[in-house]
Amino acid sequence: MMQTVHERAEALKRLAATRILVLDGAMGTMIQRLKLTEADFRGERFKDWPRDLKGNNDLLILTKPDAVEAIHREYFEAGADIVETNTFSSTTIAQADYGMEALAYELNYEGARIARRAADKVAAETGRPRFVAGAIGPTNRTASISPDVNNPGFRAITFDELRTAYAEATRGLIDGGADAILIETIFDTLNAKAAVAAVEDVFEEKGVELPVMISGTITDLSGRTLSGQTPTAFWYSLRHAKPFSIGLNCALGAKEMRGHIDEIGRVADTLVCAYPNAGLPNEFGEYDESPAAMAKLVGEFAQSGLVNIVGGCCGTTPDHIHAIAEAVKGVAPRAVPKIEPRLRLSGLEPFVGAA
Repeated sequence: MMQTVHERAEALKRLAATRILVLDGAMGTMIQRLKLTEADFRGERFKDWPRDLKGNNDLLILTKPDAVEAIHREYFEAGADIVETNTFSSTTIAQADYGMEALAYELNYEGARIARRAADKVAAETGRPRFVAGAIGPTNRTASISPDVNNPGFRAITFDELRTAYAEATRGLIDGGADAILIETIFDTLNAKAAVAAVEDVFEEKGVELPVMISGTITDLSGRTLSGQTPTAFWYSLRHAKPFSIGLNCALGAKEMRGHIDEIGRVADTLVCAYPNAGLPNEFGEYDESPAAMAKLVGEFAQSGLVNIVGGCCGTTPDHIHAIAEAVKGVAPRAVPKIEPRLRLSGLEPFVGAA
C-alpha cells in the first residue's frame, strides 16, 4: 500500500529511535567509475547543447536515469536505509555554469522520482523500509564572504536569490517523492539559513512537513566552517530550524571529524549525523581509506555513543557502506540529551548566557 509523505516521515522518525540509520556513500565516486563520455552526458536531448556538459553529474538524471537508479540500488543493497538524490548541484545558481538554469525543477523532481523508485523496489524485495533524502547542495556562491579580495563588501549572491533557488529545488524534491530534505556540505551558514527559510516557505505553501537534515562541513583542520564558525556556533545558528538531524560531512575523514562530531553531540538536542570522506585525499586528490579501515573508525563513533545516522562522502562506495552498516549493526543510537533552556547566541564562537 502506498504511504503518504506524512506516513513515510513518521516511519523514518520511528526507525531512528530504535537504531543507528545508515546513509549512502558518494554518488560522484560511483559516476567516475562509469567513465562516461561527453556524449553520454549529453544524450539525445542535449546533443547540440552549446556548452560542454561532461562533469554535470546531476544531468545524468535526465540522460542516464537507469545508471543513477542502479547506483541508488547498489547502496540500498549494501545496507543503506537512506539514499540521497543525485541533486547536489540542481539549483538555478549551480546549473548556470552550464546554461541549464531552466532545468532546476525538473532535475530535482526526476532525481527524487528515480531514488524513490529504487527505494520502493528494494523495500518490496526485502520487506525493510527504505528512504529518500532530497539533497540540496550549498551552490557555488557564498552569501557571507566576498569573492573579491580587493572589495570585501562585495557579494556574488544575495540571501533572497539563494532563498528563491532553494525553494525551487525543494518543490521538485517534494513533488518527486523525497521523504526528507537534506541541506548538506554547508560551508557558509548564511547560505544554510536561506535554505532553511526556503524549505519552510515550501512546506507552508504545500501543506506538508518533511524531516530536515542539516549537515555542515569543517573545511580544514582549523575546526571551523569556511565562514569561520565552530561546530557549536554552527548548531546555535541553525537550531531554530528544529532539524531532524544535525551533523557534518565532507572535507575530513572520520579520524579528523571525530572531535567535531563529539562537540556537536554534546550541545544538540536532536539526532547527530556523520558521513565523512574515505580519509583525506592523497597527492592525486584521490581517497585511499579502505572500507575496513573506515568502518573501524565510524564503528567507534557508534560504540562511543556519538551518532544516530552514519554514511560516507567523497571516495566512499557500496563496499564502504556495507562495512559501516555491519560495524554499527546492533549498536544503540546516541541518546539525545535534554539541554537546559538558556540564552545561546553565535557569531564565529558560541555564547551562552548566565543561568
